[in-house]
Amino acid sequence: MATDTARTFPDAETALGYLQVAVYVLAALVALSLLTVGTVAVIAEIKGTWHWAIHLESTISYVGVFVSRVLALLVPGFVLLVAGRWYYG
Repeated sequence: MATDTARTFPDAETALGYLQVAVYVLAALVALSLLTVGTVAVIAEIKGTWHWAIHLESTISYVGVFVSRVLALLVPGFVLLVAGRWYYG
């Protein structure tokens, strides 16, 4: 009888691999969102017009909602990934 948990649960490695990819994709989405806000902020600062100030405000608003939803998935996913790697790794 095998006592190794990796042999007992062969699908655990596959599930953790998929979870790791999902966590990386969500983290990349957060990074790209912050890059978008930074880019619009730099353009708004260079242009210095009210038009670009409005673009910056709306971008911050929409990206804030997007990032909050992504973080609602990312944080539990990361915790599950760390716990799974600790338990099965």
